[in-house]
Amino acid sequence: MNRREFLGLTTTGSLLGAPAALLSEEPELKITGVRVVQAQPKRPMPTYQPAAGSWSTTGSEVASPMSIYAKYKAQRALFMPDPGKLPSFWVEISTNKGLKGYGQGGTAGGYIVEQHLAKLLIGENPLDIERLWDIMWRSTLYYGRKGAVLHAISGVDLALWDLMGKAAGWPVYRLLGGLTKERVPAYCTGNDLEHHVAFGFKRLKLAMPHGPADGREGQRKNLELVRRARELLGPDGDIMLDCWMAWNERYTLEMAELVEPYRVYWMEEVLPPDDYAGMGRLRRLITSTRLATGEHEYTRYGFRLLLEHDAAEIWQPDIHWCGGLTELRRIAALAASYDIPVIPHAGGTRDAIHFIAATPNAPWAELFMPAPGGPEVVYRQYEEDNCISRGPEGIYTQPFSEPGFGWERLYTFT
Repeated sequence: MNRREFLGLTTTGSLLGAPAALLSEEPELKITGVRVVQAQPKRPMPTYQPAAGSWSTTGSEVASPMSIYAKYKAQRALFMPDPGKLPSFWVEISTNKGLKGYGQGGTAGGYIVEQHLAKLLIGENPLDIERLWDIMWRSTLYYGRKGAVLHAISGVDLALWDLMGKAAGWPVYRLLGGLTKERVPAYCTGNDLEHHVAFGFKRLKLAMPHGPADGREGQRKNLELVRRARELLGPDGDIMLDCWMAWNERYTLEMAELVEPYRVYWMEEVLPPDDYAGMGRLRRLITSTRLATGEHEYTRYGFRLLLEHDAAEIWQPDIHWCGGLTELRRIAALAASYDIPVIPHAGGTRDAIHFIAATPNAPWAELFMPAPGGPEVVYRQYEEDNCISRGPEGIYTQPFSEPGFGWERLYTFT
């Protein structure tokens, strides 16, 4: 079969359903614009005063690396950037054919997109995603490799995948090979336990309020939170502990022993992310639960270090931080070679869920619920926006079916 016959087949849709738009002989797509934009919700949630005592990651006490300093211990908001100072960002990539793609990146990445990456992208074919990722990676090695630079690359990469889906007329999960599961079981992170169980979750991740700085009393309070979760869930639900880089090896060993009667499914980020050797030691010593980490890890090279130290049974890359969907796929392929589950941080976001739905070794998604105390419309809209359904494993979610990630269902971009 010659090239012309091949292209003729694709236009009839008879070759594996391949979209003709990606294989036509028309002039190539070219990137004509890259800019940071604002995402405005099409249906803003109504504002309300959360119920007294409700939990949030920035307004309540949660163990952190800063817990050793009394000045910053009470809540994360005391040491994080002030609102709007170093925000996460949205990037828009526009083309000569009118197609636009949108991607979200992490903290402080927008400036790098506008001041460096944009000039590398203008005039390029946005469908050359692997090539463009490599160009962004190599061109920033001298000041990047982790942190804000990878947050920037992630946002651009996701916008390119969104654009490719629109060019193909396919949702991103189909570009990745199609669904491996009809819907994705989800767990909820946060300490509004009664609220989450009443909604229907049977898997809860608890934000540990205390670490070594709080001594035995803090351990008792952590244990009481775990006990309450088990009481609410009954014997069959799953409990996970988010320790957010706040513990040390001795404290982790002690907490693992204390919570063993409550059948904890995993303990997450018990040590700072660069302590691969420490995680490996804990992995050999703790048999009552699994160790998970990777939220603050970057690229396949960081996860290769986790592998070399046998440091975690579950990997948790964040699609907006680790290098985008392109790099997340590489991380997942590495994990699959060793039968390691990949459960992305914030995996219920409307982009990461495409990856999970299409990836056999990505079994669950992470969701966050609106605080309790709101009007019923808040939780009804939350269900609609996150494609929530219910079943034997509690709450499920699934990706949008529109071309790309389907962001336009939720946002307008300005």
